[in-house]
Amino acid sequence: MRVAVPKENLAGERRVALVPEGVVKLRNAGFQVVVEAGAGLHAGCDDAAYVEAGAEIIADPAAVWAGADVVLKVRGPTEYPALGVHEVDLIDEGAALIALFHPLAHPELVRRLADRRVTTFCMDLVPRITRAQRMDALSSQATAAGYRAVLLAAERLPKFFPMLMTAAGTIPPARVLVLGAGVAGLQAIATARRLGAVVQAFDIRPAVKEQVESLGASFVGLELEAAEDAGGYAKEVSADVHRREQELLARLVKGVDVVISTAQIPGRPAPVLITDAMVAAMRAGSVIVDLAAESGGNCELTEAGREVVHHGVTILGLTDAASGVAAHASQMYSRNVVALLLHLAPEGTLVPDPADEIASACLVTRAGEIVHDGARALVRAGD
Repeated sequence: MRVAVPKENLAGERRVALVPEGVVKLRNAGFQVVVEAGAGLHAGCDDAAYVEAGAEIIADPAAVWAGADVVLKVRGPTEYPALGVHEVDLIDEGAALIALFHPLAHPELVRRLADRRVTTFCMDLVPRITRAQRMDALSSQATAAGYRAVLLAAERLPKFFPMLMTAAGTIPPARVLVLGAGVAGLQAIATARRLGAVVQAFDIRPAVKEQVESLGASFVGLELEAAEDAGGYAKEVSADVHRREQELLARLVKGVDVVISTAQIPGRPAPVLITDAMVAAMRAGSVIVDLAAESGGNCELTEAGREVVHHGVTILGLTDAASGVAAHASQMYSRNVVALLLHLAPEGTLVPDPADEIASACLVTRAGEIVHDGARALVRAGD
């Protein structure tokens, strides 16, 4: 089976879907691997490393996609200006795609993939069960994003993060508030603590309180019961709970130097937790790093993909945080993808088993049909 790894086409994306160690594993399992020339350069993987691992390097982008049984990508297919086509149209009909994208946020892309008769497996939808942990790309990339967010905040903040005892007197530590104690939030907490900041963490799920405190942060959430779904994600809250959130956050944000926001709800716009008025009440020079920018942002003033300043506060709307640490983010993602592909095709042929909970959870399109219930409903709603 021929596996293709094209260069990521989306502006700013530095990751690659498969690193050389992943090529070795796939080759040992009997797969043929082709990689577009230069695909891994930003992730520290040159063409020579891929060749040594057993991959074939192809310079022509269209030729990489042609004849592939499986295409591995980080981002979902997008327009390819240099070739004047959409990447979906480069995939052979009947081939499979494994990528990290949000099908509920991109119904038109899902429709195109179905029309092309592509079998699509979405890494976002890998279930959070024990035997799928090695395939959990959301967690691996959130780890990279949480780490990167703190480094960017420290760079923008005109203060030290740690407390310093100097001849010029004592410098107090920076105060950091992390919104959302999922994987990205917990990594942000750990990184900010390593840099010496005083850290608080806000979440509505009481189950995360112990994890927050184990990292040395103070938990300042609402501790609502039944605030998470079966997958461990936060659920959308009622209007009354949202009002209480806003009242608490208004008090918290004006006393900190940095806010790292990570709160997201799968398949829905990110909840707006920080209002214009809250930003106006923050200290001049403070920093907000919004990791939910791509799904709308947790801050009312966030602009996806941009760094803006409002009321003297710098707001970073990150959409490519994991790309900032492309080498390790790619290494982790590659391991996730290889684990999923070997699970889906243990005998070298990709034939999804509808009875398998991993395959059925992340399968979005197949044989011209949209098989994911949520994506199918959205596409039908747009007809």
